[in-house]
Amino acid sequence: MRAGVVAGAVLLGMAGMAAGADIAAVRAADPRNISNGLRIPSEAYADQPYVVVTSNGAWVCTLTTGKGLEGQQGQHVVATVSRDQGKTWSELVAIEPDSGPEASWVTPLLTPYGRIYAFYTYNGDNIVTLPGSERRVRADTHGWYAFRYSDDEGATWSAQRFRIPVRVTDVDRGNPWRGEVCHFWGIDKPKVKDGKAYFAFTKLGQFFMREGEGWVVEAANILTERDPDKLVFRLLPDGETGIRNPALGSVQEEHNVVPLAGEGLFCVFRTEHGTPGQSYSRDRGVTWSLPEPMLYGPDQRVFKTPRACPKVFVTSEGKYLFWYHHHGGTSWSGRNPAFLSGGVLNAEGVIQWSEPELVLFDPNPAIRMSYPDLIEQEGHFWLTETQKTAARVHALDRALLDGLWNQATAKGVCTNGLLLEKLDAGDTASRPTVPRGFGDLAHGGITVELWLSLRDAASGQTLFTTMDDGGRGVRVVTSEMGGRPTLSIELGDGARATVWHTDPGVVEAGKMHHVVFVCDFSAAVIAVVADGQFCDGGAARQYGWGRLPLELGDVRGAPHAALAPAVKGLRLYSRALRTTEAIGNFRAGGI
Repeated sequence: MRAGVVAGAVLLGMAGMAAGADIAAVRAADPRNISNGLRIPSEAYADQPYVVVTSNGAWVCTLTTGKGLEGQQGQHVVATVSRDQGKTWSELVAIEPDSGPEASWVTPLLTPYGRIYAFYTYNGDNIVTLPGSERRVRADTHGWYAFRYSDDEGATWSAQRFRIPVRVTDVDRGNPWRGEVCHFWGIDKPKVKDGKAYFAFTKLGQFFMREGEGWVVEAANILTERDPDKLVFRLLPDGETGIRNPALGSVQEEHNVVPLAGEGLFCVFRTEHGTPGQSYSRDRGVTWSLPEPMLYGPDQRVFKTPRACPKVFVTSEGKYLFWYHHHGGTSWSGRNPAFLSGGVLNAEGVIQWSEPELVLFDPNPAIRMSYPDLIEQEGHFWLTETQKTAARVHALDRALLDGLWNQATAKGVCTNGLLLEKLDAGDTASRPTVPRGFGDLAHGGITVELWLSLRDAASGQTLFTTMDDGGRGVRVVTSEMGGRPTLSIELGDGARATVWHTDPGVVEAGKMHHVVFVCDFSAAVIAVVADGQFCDGGAARQYGWGRLPLELGDVRGAPHAALAPAVKGLRLYSRALRTTEAIGNFRAGGI
């Protein structure tokens, strides 16, 4: 029990709160709402908006764009420049014209002397049919690995186009052109390690986007050599087989790498099994571990994300961030919201990842945001993203990032938005007064935190409720899913109600548990952090978090709550706690 908190209830204000908040207005103003990002110019289609920051602070963004849809004729690569951190941008500058063969999936590299290289897939031989066919096909994932460069911060680009020599390997010989044409694309922004640049890409063994295999380009002298004809490129790993595990299936693609300590590199990629893949190299990419589902850490659970770009970043301080969608879908859908986990290297050179935080959302679940980039400038961070027709940049809260990176040691009760804190040490029910602010959505959500110990986990036991006779309020009950015990929370505004469960098996009879229901009305997401872990559905279901109806209003209920004897501690908040805050409360122990 914290000093200053006595048995019974502690009411922490919010008297005189305004009558129900307009959650739609709160949602519209939320900085995590992608519509509040700063727009990056494009033609119509917009993809992979990646930024380098020059020595004088200019942001040079390269992206793939076109007047049609993805993959249609006229798709090409462009650049645009901002000198006020994304508030305004220059007119688009064509790196490749829209009148030529398809040019796609551009990624930039900034050298120490200020040159910017742009690498991209270029259909240089203008091949638009498969062998033996006259039917036109998409032509944006085959051809040359080309590049141009700019020596004036993206204002103009070299007249000459250059090529990276891509070694033909077994996967190429199996593609429709039998290795005479390379079938590939890349989404990896180059990283610098020990004076060399590294970036990954995906070769494909079958058309279209099947039998993917990861490869890494090492550019040994690109940071110092100014003659493009003298640049030295090496394709890694050595040999005929890239970064691939047949057990992970055909879809192994969108490989991207970050440097580790020593000679280490770490690679992640997407699959169609609901998990990203991972592989480590301990010899600068010459050899790689057999890819496996990506783990939060050694012997820990796997990450869950659909067939969407799983992007890993490293900061100038050697800290890591991972972008993903925190559910086990197997298709291209489900890219909203986006989550970040923070990573730090452990003593064995393996990245230990945090539990995730929701970082961006769109109120429309059908909107799909992806292909992010991390911008770092003078200790501040931004994310870019695209939903294919609009690319934007978003400032990140440094406190959120520091929370991710320091989550392993987070320990302490969060008091921001704390309305009520109550200890029940006995075995009798109680009726604490509910602060007027609980259920009002002026701060975008609520959080219900319980310490509980069930004598039995049978369904139907009401543990906490403020639900009134009109169906307005909050209720937590024991329930079940697939024959396994859960807790469920019901939220009602008098006209509508919604229910969400913990993952099955999270709560067991006879054990003390800490369960936090985070009801983020602004993002329209409800999440559960149980015993310090953000529920992800496990093997039982695709999602561990759910969607709140956009129309659901405030859930202020009865003036007194009913609290069961099984609940040993209760906290109510007028806001949605961050994951790290919930974990800090857990580590702080019982009330």
